[in-house]
This record gives sequence, C-alpha cells and structure tokens, in this order.
Amino acid sequence: MNSFLFEPLSETWRIVSSEFPFAIWETLYATVLSTALAIILGLPLGILLVAGEEDGVLPLPKWLLQALNVIINILRSVPFIILMILVIPLTRLLVGKAYGTMASVVPLVIAAFPFIARLVESSLREVDPNLIEMARSMGATPFQIITKVMLRESVPSLISNCTIAITTILGYTAMSGAVGGGGLGKLAITYGYNRYMYGVMAVAVILLVVMVQLFQMIGTKTATRSDMRKR
Repeated sequence: MNSFLFEPLSETWRIVSSEFPFAIWETLYATVLSTALAIILGLPLGILLVAGEEDGVLPLPKWLLQALNVIINILRSVPFIILMILVIPLTRLLVGKAYGTMASVVPLVIAAFPFIARLVESSLREVDPNLIEMARSMGATPFQIITKVMLRESVPSLISNCTIAITTILGYTAMSGAVGGGGLGKLAITYGYNRYMYGVMAVAVILLVVMVQLFQMIGTKTATRSDMRKR
C-alpha cells in the first residue's frame, strides 16, 4: 500500500493533467443541469405548499396538500446512495444506462427537487403577509399575487436558498462516483480509495471545495444585489 508521502508525484501529475479537466467538466455539467431541472420541479411545488394552504391565495384540497407533504418528506428522508440504487430501473428507462454522468442526473434531480421545494416554501413564508392582503384588497388574481408579490419579494432569499441547493447537489455528484457516476467523485473513488493514491484524492477534494466556494460567492453577491431593500 502506498502512502500519501511516498506516492510518486509524476504519476499523480499524469492523472491530474490527463483526467481531471474532463472530470471537472462532468461535475459542473451534472451539478448545473440537475439544479436547473430540480428548480423546474421544486419551484412550483414549493409555491403550492404555501399558496395551497387553507388561508393561502390558491387553496388546495386538504388531502392533496397533505399528500404533497408526505411525498416530499419521504423523498428527503432517503439517503442519496440508497436512492441512486432504488431508481436504477427509472434511470435505465430514461437514459438507457445506469452509469455515467448523464445517468447520475436522474437520481440527483429526484433527490434535489423535494429539498428545493422546502427551500422555496421557507423563502415564501418570509414575505410580509400585509403585502399579500394589500394585493388581495386591490383585486389581484392568485397568479398575480404569486408572481408579482410573493416571488418578487422573496427573490434574495430564493437566490440564497438556490445557492445552498447547488452546493448540496455538488456534494451529491461526488457521492455518485461510488455507484458509477462520473466526475471528480469517480476519480476520488477509483484512484484514492481503490488504488490508495491519496494525492489524487486530495486534489479532487480541494477542487470540490473550490467549486463550493465559487458557487457560494456568486450566489451571495447575486442575492445581495437583488435585494431591493438595500437600494
């Protein structure tokens, strides 16, 4: 077994220079695509959780609202590694295979959209109820209240929560390497765990940390600039 201290630097550099550029691309591709698809599913679901309450702007049947909450809670409670295995048949159906970067997008979206729905719900609950009542008294429709009051007022919070979501999904992409996913997680498992090349694993971890920092910095600046209260 090679130790990190005695691992040949030339071999580490060869792997880093030849395989890491594409692995970085795979990680970014899976992260951004999964986040976008999860937002498409999670945003309207989060809106329904707030607007669909009994005193909300678009009340839903109580049984339907409870069913949505149960489904979200069940999906959020399943560990991601187990979820990837459970949805293999669905992944094969949609993608044609159960391994690789594109295949990892399916479980990533399934794991992320309930999380995003809860984040959206949290953001919308921060909106001042008086603004909603004012819009109601002026004759605004439920769609207008949702789009022009609730969503508009919660933009900074939504951006901050989406930043949390994308960094979480980035961590999921690394875990997907353990069960056939691509990207930096795959290299960390293949070389760092299976071949005891800890230098390669260290580089993969450092790159993941840098990506998280970049996403967080961009998200924080965007949320700050979008906050109308600070202008």
